[in-house]
Amino acid sequence: MDALGRKVLVTAFDGWNDAGEAASSAVSLLRAEGSYEPVFSVDPELYFDYQYTRPQISSDADGARILQWPEATLLRPAKQTRGGTQLWLLTGVEPARAWQAFAAEFMDVALREDITGFVSLGSMMSDVPHTRPISVFAGSENEHVRGALGLERSSYEGPVGILSVLSHAADTAGIPTATLWASVPHYVAGHTPSPKATLALLDRLEDITGAVVPRGELATESAAWEASIDAAAADDEEMTEYIRQLERTRDTWDSPEASGDAIAQEFERYLRRGGDGPTKPGRDDPRR
Repeated sequence: MDALGRKVLVTAFDGWNDAGEAASSAVSLLRAEGSYEPVFSVDPELYFDYQYTRPQISSDADGARILQWPEATLLRPAKQTRGGTQLWLLTGVEPARAWQAFAAEFMDVALREDITGFVSLGSMMSDVPHTRPISVFAGSENEHVRGALGLERSSYEGPVGILSVLSHAADTAGIPTATLWASVPHYVAGHTPSPKATLALLDRLEDITGAVVPRGELATESAAWEASIDAAAADDEEMTEYIRQLERTRDTWDSPEASGDAIAQEFERYLRRGGDGPTKPGRDDPRR
């Protein structure tokens, strides 16, 4: 557990890295269940395209109109405790430009605050069944972290999102990193958010950090989410058969004879196709 130290920065971003809103929901739950205060936010004028990520207008409790701009913010626990692992948070909207400067700003703050470890949370659309435990790819570029926590090393080469840029910046700055990616069934796009994937990410986060991670009502919400998909699939014979095929494949992966690289390979296939799931279940997937 000490491979990432006792002051771990957990990050997730809306956008390409966040299928089923699983990763951003995980950080949102950590923030809601704890007590956090902002440490640093970037200037939105420098990093966001407002035609792509528009500001939002709303009313406060007194009826005053409030304009909220896209943001990315680093937060720390409001109460500093001795012993145990502290989870700091970095969350917001994936920036549209100047990613190197964006990452450099946050790494400067992380070094100033003596952050000892960096964990990025992501989620990807994948060919997996909703009826089985959610697969989570856990990887690291740091040899010591991989050995201590039993993580994988990705061999992927190709386009990446802001999580990979921040992880690379943290590694370069000497901060040990780990990445957690949940596989969200691609046929459940209409059932967002995906609490089962969020729960899987938080379970794995607790495993690798040793921190006590709250789950809120995710267990109940996960059961309801799965039941709603069961009900929708029951009226579609083709979808029902497709899910059975995915279940057979997953059960093969989970068998003692299966390769331990199966989840890592699925993660790399997802990145190679630019984060997009197959256009139709099974039949139009070029990997078949």
